[in-house]
Amino acid sequence: MCATFVGTVTYMSPERIRNENYSYPADIWSLGLALFECGTGEFPYTANEGPVNLMLQILDDPSPSLSRHDYSPEFCSFVDACLKKNPDDRPTADQLLSHPFIIKYSDSALDLGTFVRDIFDPTQRMKDLADMLTIHYYLLFDGSDEFWQHIKTLYNECSTFSFGGKESIGPNNIFSTLSNIRNTLAGEWPPEKLVHVVEKLQCRANGQDGVAIRVSGSFIVGNQFLICGDGMQVEGLPNLKDLSIDIPSKRMGIFHEQFIVEKANIIGRYFITKHELFITQ
Repeated sequence: MCATFVGTVTYMSPERIRNENYSYPADIWSLGLALFECGTGEFPYTANEGPVNLMLQILDDPSPSLSRHDYSPEFCSFVDACLKKNPDDRPTADQLLSHPFIIKYSDSALDLGTFVRDIFDPTQRMKDLADMLTIHYYLLFDGSDEFWQHIKTLYNECSTFSFGGKESIGPNNIFSTLSNIRNTLAGEWPPEKLVHVVEKLQCRANGQDGVAIRVSGSFIVGNQFLICGDGMQVEGLPNLKDLSIDIPSKRMGIFHEQFIVEKANIIGRYFITKHELFITQ
């Protein structure tokens, strides 16, 4: 299950408009629209007649398609794959990285890493990465069992997790240890369980491309993780300010976590290379 920041309706996928459960394929749809717009210089739908009309176009009209006379077959195929109406028909990010449009330029002398670093504010990029890691990690940890296994994708074979004086190495061992902790916090009376309330989030640069993230907060009895404070809010999650929860009176424990996040060999992908957890009552 994907957690996204509040965005614009123009890039909303069909399944999102239908109020269905949505995940990473919704981002693939948005990528297709963004590439279409970059290539043609214009948005493929009529967006000046209000959001309702726009959403009806996305649902009812055929998916936008580029002219085969003006663009390469590889680019047309790439965009078409992203803009499949059925989310199950869209390729994954890993599959797109093997698409002929990407492979075609694999021997290019362009250093994309340097290019990306030059066009993005490194401080803002670091903060965005910290926010997204925090949101995804705790949504998975405090979420349903159906999606819990995806936590393994945040780690690689060299990742370490430390808790209670013991260290786990690699995604499978870390998953097993985290699952035991998660089951303990869930208790015997679901859906009421101990969930995270993120009260403080700090980050700093770690090497050239890495980020060190420190998260602290409280455990309270509930059914989903919450964020306390300004600066970060997740679509679909309630704002703590609107819930009128007295955290000190509800607090069942305190947690402190540190994540060291490093860039992978694939552009845009990161792994937690070092993870430490401390829990106190």
